[in-house]
Amino acid sequence: MRDSDGEGAGSGLPRSHPSNLPLPAPHSDPNLQFSGTDDDFSNRHSSSSANGGASPGYYSDYPSSFSGECSPYNMSPWNQTMASPWSHHSEASGMGGAPAMAPGTSLIASLVREEGHIYSLAAKTDTLYTGSDSKNIRVWRKQKDSGGFKSSSGLVKAIVISGERIFTGHQDGKIRVWKVSPKNGLHKRVGSLPRLRDFLRGSLNPSNYVEVRKNRTALWIRHSDAVSCLSPTDGTQGLLYSGSWDRTFKVWRIGDSKCLESVVAHDDNVNAIVAAFDGLVFTGSADGTVKVWRRELQGKGTKHVAVQTLLKQEHAVNALAVSAVAPVLYCGSSDGLVNFWEGERHLVHGGVLRGHKKAVFCLAAAGALVLSGSADNTIFVWRRDGGVHSCLSVLTGHTEPIRCLAIVEDNKDNAAVPIDAVDNSFASGSSTRWIVYSGSLDKSIKVWRVSEDAPDALLHGPGAGDAPQMFDRYPGDPFGASSSSFR
Repeated sequence: MRDSDGEGAGSGLPRSHPSNLPLPAPHSDPNLQFSGTDDDFSNRHSSSSANGGASPGYYSDYPSSFSGECSPYNMSPWNQTMASPWSHHSEASGMGGAPAMAPGTSLIASLVREEGHIYSLAAKTDTLYTGSDSKNIRVWRKQKDSGGFKSSSGLVKAIVISGERIFTGHQDGKIRVWKVSPKNGLHKRVGSLPRLRDFLRGSLNPSNYVEVRKNRTALWIRHSDAVSCLSPTDGTQGLLYSGSWDRTFKVWRIGDSKCLESVVAHDDNVNAIVAAFDGLVFTGSADGTVKVWRRELQGKGTKHVAVQTLLKQEHAVNALAVSAVAPVLYCGSSDGLVNFWEGERHLVHGGVLRGHKKAVFCLAAAGALVLSGSADNTIFVWRRDGGVHSCLSVLTGHTEPIRCLAIVEDNKDNAAVPIDAVDNSFASGSSTRWIVYSGSLDKSIKVWRVSEDAPDALLHGPGAGDAPQMFDRYPGDPFGASSSSFR
């Protein structure tokens, strides 16, 4: 089984996933200017177009009562027995023509270079790295094409930045390490995980081999299938976590590139991993589970112990994210739902965020916001306020599924479109703004300016006329406080 984009062949019966479903009719996007495929790293076939306007398309037909129709099964896009409450949508929400985007939120640029589907993003200050199925990692600075660097592997499934190093996870099971040369500013590969000398030394000892599938063994320090996700710890701990389709996650010490531990974590692909607060690590898998692991230091190494299983379901888990301001874990899965759990030592299910019509492929969190990207081509912007979540905006414009998101704080250094040209609320300090990057199978990256502020109409609770209502719970919720974890 592969992750829910349907790549590769797996064993056993395939789990339903959105690649089996027809995609909605594409929306026209005047910012997409595709050109012929080209592997050289010049800028002549790249496109960066600014757009100060907002795209309409806010979905207004939210369920207005607690009923059985709100159960995860009935809300699933794979349940064909009933009509989805989101099967009809309009350009306005029914709230007197309220826009899809909150004030201060807008599409500011579309970045296009015909190099394949976009599968991974990482951003730091004014620099963006994008990975695709072309083997190229492209670099954008202030939304301008700034060249790139090329690996000898296939699809680039994950990119993270830790200190001065860039780590990329690849289809061939390797993790490559890159740094920017201080002399010429070009990116240079400085190693791979595991190091070649560790691989050669370990291969001489038969006890270093483990069974990865029937009648096949592999060295334990190396992933035997695609590296699907990466997550670094903070600088003081200096660790990097990698998750793979080989069902394991591995722990690497960044300082010397040594593999400290390999954990067989799930019964199917590991699709998401997050190194989080209080020594906890979260993993999500195509087997439909979300697990919590506690890191224990043992001498110069580590040992990870499973302490909770937060979710068991039929649908693949595709993405995880942790709130930047509270101990909250979010999980996006192929049923189109975003579940979340709260708590520091022992997590309790907090509820479900519903709105997407198809699988949730990616999540990103910053400040009080969490964003979810989906196979329905939309990005939902949610805000958590006192434990209650509200939908601030629905970002539309991509014409195919959204596979990855990255978010950085908005400031005048990383702005391609002058902030004052949009409005002056940022300069006055009246709101918190973020730059959001979204990568899609339509081969484009869109750049959004997102505000944490919201119009009152979108935040009204029950009884507020036609305003959409966000329910964190529903009757018969199997994740009540008494059953928030499965031992």
